[in-house]
Amino acid sequence: MGQLSVDLCGIRLDNPVIPASGTFGYGYEYAELYDINELGTFSFKGTTREPRFGNPTPRIAECTAGMINAVGLQNPGVDKVIAEELPRLAGCFHKPVMANVSGFSVEDYAYTCEKLDKEAQVGWLEVNVSCPNVHGGGMSFGTSPEAAAEVTRAVKAVTTKPVIIKLSPNVTDIVAIAKACEEAGADGISLINTMLGMRIDLRTRRPVIANKMGGFSGPAIFPVAVRMVYQVASAVSIPVIGMGGVSTAEDVVEMMLAGATAVEVGAANLVDPYASRNIVRDLPAVMARHGIERLEDIIGGARKDG
Repeated sequence: MGQLSVDLCGIRLDNPVIPASGTFGYGYEYAELYDINELGTFSFKGTTREPRFGNPTPRIAECTAGMINAVGLQNPGVDKVIAEELPRLAGCFHKPVMANVSGFSVEDYAYTCEKLDKEAQVGWLEVNVSCPNVHGGGMSFGTSPEAAAEVTRAVKAVTTKPVIIKLSPNVTDIVAIAKACEEAGADGISLINTMLGMRIDLRTRRPVIANKMGGFSGPAIFPVAVRMVYQVASAVSIPVIGMGGVSTAEDVVEMMLAGATAVEVGAANLVDPYASRNIVRDLPAVMARHGIERLEDIIGGARKDG
């Protein structure tokens, strides 16, 4: 059997498969279906300084080969996550977990990250500067190198654990933003978050989603994600986590060939709650079929011939 383990910012993962934030809750709902310790880790629901109800409904729209969502970072706030969600998670998940953090100011990001950094269960801080579904936060920090770097520096100043900056594809030059984050001290980069999309109801002639636009995810965006992961991994020397439309073990291998050290699975979890587990279980057969003995050996393999 092939070696699935990878090193992500100094922490060893049994395999590179990570359910993405916002698609896996705080883990314990999925733990009722299967042993989530089969996963490498997972990124829990985006957490903010204060509780958020999120955007008005409807928040979801189906579309060809994907979906659009505008949930709007609904979460109970960092204090309740620490007091209630993490202890409950500890009962079913026995590995370091990835904490996903969003904010509406640089101070918000720093405050929330500093609190979560002190939690023993948290292995990495995934700092989301890429959410397209909120106004005045998230993606507004991820659309310029300067703003993304400012958030990175502020978070690094108050934390000790690896900081991974999650980038938006809704920009002109994602490489420049990734390099700015690396120079500001980021320990890793994750990409891509959802693309900005929209659906219109032909009967009402109005947008389907109350927020009008939302994050487009699913298999349709996979080629865009592979391209951006390839570009960023070629430009930085820190680990890259690839995501965007991943739904099979073959997709994981393709992302790793593009340069990803680990791979997040998002919308597929909402279609099939066993998706991430099945990808982990399918990886050995895919590796054998393609002559791969160690997954770590293929990271960036598509770039080796220039």
